[in-house]
Amino acid sequence: MLAAVPPKALDLTLTRSAIRMQHSHSWSIDKVNAVHDLVICLTGKGDYILGEERLRLTPGMAMMIPAGTRFQGQNPDPGAAYTGLAQHFRLELFGRHDLLSRMRYRRVLRLSRWHYIGPLVRHYRATAPAGSVTLAMHHAFMVILTEFIEDAFIAWSEHEDPALNEPGSLAAAITLAATQIASDPLQRGLSERVVAGAPYNPDYFRREFSRRLGTSPARFQEMKRMEMAMQYLESGQTVAEVAHRLGFHDSYYFSRLFKQHIGISPRGWQQQLRLRRDGQWPRGQEDGQVIYPLRRQSSHKK
Repeated sequence: MLAAVPPKALDLTLTRSAIRMQHSHSWSIDKVNAVHDLVICLTGKGDYILGEERLRLTPGMAMMIPAGTRFQGQNPDPGAAYTGLAQHFRLELFGRHDLLSRMRYRRVLRLSRWHYIGPLVRHYRATAPAGSVTLAMHHAFMVILTEFIEDAFIAWSEHEDPALNEPGSLAAAITLAATQIASDPLQRGLSERVVAGAPYNPDYFRREFSRRLGTSPARFQEMKRMEMAMQYLESGQTVAEVAHRLGFHDSYYFSRLFKQHIGISPRGWQQQLRLRRDGQWPRGQEDGQVIYPLRRQSSHKK
């Protein structure tokens, strides 16, 4: 969901060090946090009331407590400790716009890749200092938070954020629009709906989007579809299979569009993948920086 957000545009702030949850049966809590709180269960059980919802956390489950939300919690098991991780944070675009408030998402879930993220959560909990927040914590928590967002995301909120109408907020609106498009590039007409929903004149917004990202919203959506195609081709699927998965009825049209955006045909891309696995530098990647569409090979040697 965060694929289109430029790294420098997203601000993650850990407002305190990690809370190493170790709760006996006598533990209980009733509070409201001024910032978001991601809670992950490692062992035991945790019963919560979040707003008006009653829920239970078990190992591998995570819960997002939004800023300003009252929650109550207790350990229902007298024979086992409830352990886990809690991290208070803010996640903002350009230090001004709360990203989570722009999303509709599941507050509680079982992390789908717990086999992968579980060891990182345990390491994060064990190594976080008692008081200060470290650079390593920021990087590790961003991975954990991204995993939660990928599983929890439902849709982008349709309500207009008044902050996006403030002076200097155009860049944030464009970033949000690009993120919405990147989150579901197979949805037909999505780029036009995103433009129509931006708090700016549509023609002006398209021009500014193109000026800042180097491409129009519609072509940006096409490029995100082609990026998905690159991943499917890398997994060994045929050109026809990939075209079908992306919603193209004509694999020849898909191939032409792929070449237009990537600079090489789908089969040519698969050949480049084989070269890369053999340690060779495919065309356009000689210096380690890839820019699409791939430039043509020079007809003469330098």
